Parts: sequence; C-alpha cells; structure tokens
Amino acid sequence: MALADVIIIISRNGGAFVSRWLHVVVGITWIGLLYYFNFVQVPAFAEMEAAARNNAIDKLASRALWWFRWAAVATLVTGLLILVIQKDGDKSQLFSGDYFKSVPGMAIATGVLLAVTMFLNVWLVIWPNQKKVIANARNVQAGGEADPDAAAAGRKALLASRMNAIYSFAMLMFMVGTAHFFLPGKFKFAPSGSDRGIYWAIVIVIWALLEANALGWIGGTKPGGLNAIYDTHQAALWAGAALVVVYYAVFYLVLKA
Repeated sequence: MALADVIIIISRNGGAFVSRWLHVVVGITWIGLLYYFNFVQVPAFAEMEAAARNNAIDKLASRALWWFRWAAVATLVTGLLILVIQKDGDKSQLFSGDYFKSVPGMAIATGVLLAVTMFLNVWLVIWPNQKKVIANARNVQAGGEADPDAAAAGRKALLASRMNAIYSFAMLMFMVGTAHFFLPGKFKFAPSGSDRGIYWAIVIVIWALLEANALGWIGGTKPGGLNAIYDTHQAALWAGAALVVVYYAVFYLVLKA
C-alpha cells in the first residue's frame, strides 16, 4: 500500500472520529439547552414577577439563546461532516443513493429530516421572535413602553420550541438507533421501492401536520385545542413519547423483515 493511501485512510478515520465526537458534544449542548428552556426556564418564568422576569430575559435567556442557536449550527455542520467523511463501500454516504435506500440509511434520513426542521425552527422562528422579547425586556427595564407585540412573539417562539422538544425524542431514537436497532436482519435488508414510498409518505404527512400546527397554520397560536400539546412541558413530554412510539411502529410495520 502506497504512503499516500495510508495517509488518506488515517485522515479519513481521524476525520470520522473527530466529526462524530464533535457532533455528540455540540448536539448535547443544543438539545440540553432546548430541554432547559422548555422544562426549566419557561415554567420558572411563569412564576416570576414581571420585573424579575425581564431581568432574567435580559441577563440569562439572551446568553443561553446565543449558545443555543450556534450549537444548532455546529450540530448541523458536524452532522454533514459525518456523512461526507464516513464511507459506505467506495462512496461517501452523503452521495450514495443506495445507502439511503437501506434500512440504516432510511433511519438516519428520518433523523436528519427532524433535526434539520428543528434547526430551521431555531433560526427562522424561535430566534427572530425571541429577539423581540429580549428587546422588549431591555426597553422596559430602561423605562420605556412595553412592546404590544412581544407577547405574541413569545408565544410563537414557545410553540416552535415545544415542537422541537417533541421532535427531539424521535430524532434521537433514529440517530442513535441507526447503529444499534435499525439494522438488516430485524428489518428488511433492501426494502422495495413501494415499502420505501409507504414509509416516507406516512413519515412526511405526520411531520408536515405537526410542523404546520406548530407554526400556527392549522390551530392558530392560542392555547388549547390542537395546541394543547405545547401548553405545558408535561404535555410536550407525553407528545414526544407518543411520536417515538408512532414513528417506531411505522418503521417496524412497514420495514420489518
């Protein structure tokens, strides 16, 4: 084996290790902060006096949101690096169409769908609306008038954040399960085109309905009704667990060996 080939193999293996390690580190940061916001901060803020809450939004939430949104970027980038560097035969997983037709490929692709949706929710919904909330808190502390749109902005951010928390459980199941559970043997080695079509049709319909609801396109943004799953962190936990069961059941029933 030529020296150049050895260097390429070492670089590839090292890159695969580093990208996967970084992906875990920054992913823990992102999801950990997501859980902090949903299960700790929001319930705590609801019990605070307005002045204390505004001060916490200014000093605490603004800092946490910086780490939160950039950890989301880092998680996405390192995840793409894993796909580029990891090898499936002679082809990169990112560009191997056959890989994504396999059981592990379909599992990781489902996790990627949910993770990318969560990333977009962070940058296109949560952060833009939280900027308004933070600006309002700082303005009020400085003696200015409260922004009448701040409450609505906060509600939109909350819905997207709770939806991300719900997605996260299923996303983690697929990301971790790809290497441990969703393997040929228990599931079909090479699912047929019709099996793949049925699977993706169900997955995407569920995903689209949930995301549309979180954005207020179906049930609006007010509490209750279809938005009950976002109204408390306990409801979000139950909804997240239910989504895990539903998505696993779909995977198992359609793709089992």
